[in-house]
Amino acid sequence: MDMIAQMPLPASVLLFCVAAAAVWWAGGRLSIDVAGFADRVGMSQGFAGMLLLGGITSLPEIATAGSAALTGSPDLAVSNLLGTASINVLLLVVADLLVAGAALTALSRSSSPILQGVLGMVLMTGVAGLAILGDQEMFGLGVGYGTTGLMIGCAGALWLASRYERAPGWTVADDDGSGREEAEDEGPGRRIGALVAGIVLSATVILVAGFVLSQTGDGIATASGIETGMVGLVLVGLATSLPELSSIRTALRIKRFDLAIGDVMGTNLFNIAILFVVDLAYRKGPALGEAGRFEALAALLAVAVMGLFLAGLLARRRDALLRLGPASWAILATYAAGLFVLSRIGAG
Repeated sequence: MDMIAQMPLPASVLLFCVAAAAVWWAGGRLSIDVAGFADRVGMSQGFAGMLLLGGITSLPEIATAGSAALTGSPDLAVSNLLGTASINVLLLVVADLLVAGAALTALSRSSSPILQGVLGMVLMTGVAGLAILGDQEMFGLGVGYGTTGLMIGCAGALWLASRYERAPGWTVADDDGSGREEAEDEGPGRRIGALVAGIVLSATVILVAGFVLSQTGDGIATASGIETGMVGLVLVGLATSLPELSSIRTALRIKRFDLAIGDVMGTNLFNIAILFVVDLAYRKGPALGEAGRFEALAALLAVAVMGLFLAGLLARRRDALLRLGPASWAILATYAAGLFVLSRIGAG
């Protein structure tokens, strides 16, 4: 791990590009296979995006955050996870830019992503609270009460989402048919076994190449002298979000809009659960016990941008300015303001 992070800058940049290409390919294939698998087993695209895409595209975060904690950098691990949560929502802004004719928030056909996002906001608010109040070690096990509770909360959120999947409280009514999802089947006739094999292959590539991507990104950033928290929040967070960007782009191409949204909401849920993994890897006490204002505000920034996107889903306004809907513009402004405040705190 240290060898990758300490490579000469030209070698780090080259390896970063190779790993990025591998992750991009795997993320695209993963969306196609997950969409096909969901169709064949009767799973909704929103839930498949949360459970399968979200879980698999979170694998680089597990490796990155775990390795950072093992090497005694819990602040980098936590800021990476929190930074990725906000950046993932920014990927939906990029998705909005790629969709022609209407805002992305008007194209969702299910209420499931709204429930997933609200649950994620509640849990992320808990992260902010723990960063401010501190976490306490549980029974001398090296893990905190707070991160253990967050992991249980994430499992509960997945359980609630699965129950809602079977009996949704409400569905979208489309009177004129505008914005109706006309999904494309990229792999007609493929058997479930072949789809599962493809998902496993993509997951393996994302895990290995995503870890290399984050390590080289960390090395490049550290060599430039950027403050540790900002490295985790922006550069490493962006690097580990590449699988989501690729999978979202492919989901849009095959017109699986709920799959793309569910990917982001699911990834953010899994990233909160990974804080428990960070505690397991960092043996000097609960990682959030060493957090502070920076991590708390980073978590609240993630809550804010998630809330703005969910408000867009509820409003379902189709109008767009320069190809971006109102929710996307609000997210961009909020993220820019939050990043400025965080940079001031980091510099202080």
